[in-house]
Amino acid sequence: MFGTAHAQSLFGGGAGGNEFLSLLPMVGIFVVFYFLLIRPQQKRAKEQKAMMAALQKGDECVTAGGIVGKVVKLDDNYVTLQVGGATEIAFQRNAVTALLPKGSLKQI
Repeated sequence: MFGTAHAQSLFGGGAGGNEFLSLLPMVGIFVVFYFLLIRPQQKRAKEQKAMMAALQKGDECVTAGGIVGKVVKLDDNYVTLQVGGATEIAFQRNAVTALLPKGSLKQI
């Protein structure tokens, strides 16, 4: 007796095109996040990993705590830095944040 009521879309016609248009802002936000946040972080992580792999005896480096020293011993997980005179401190390899140019440190 009574027919089924159907809602009409705002722009008329089928709803197929409108579903895509409603997802477009979300896709745009994801693309912006990817290029502004995710991609640069992946690049920094790759550079940090390459720097740790290239670490060798005699390099001068800075740790995450700000300690500056010369690499005197390397292990798979640890690096030992000479920080002054005969003082040597062992750190985890991932604590090394930056390599310094050769000759940055005065004679330790």
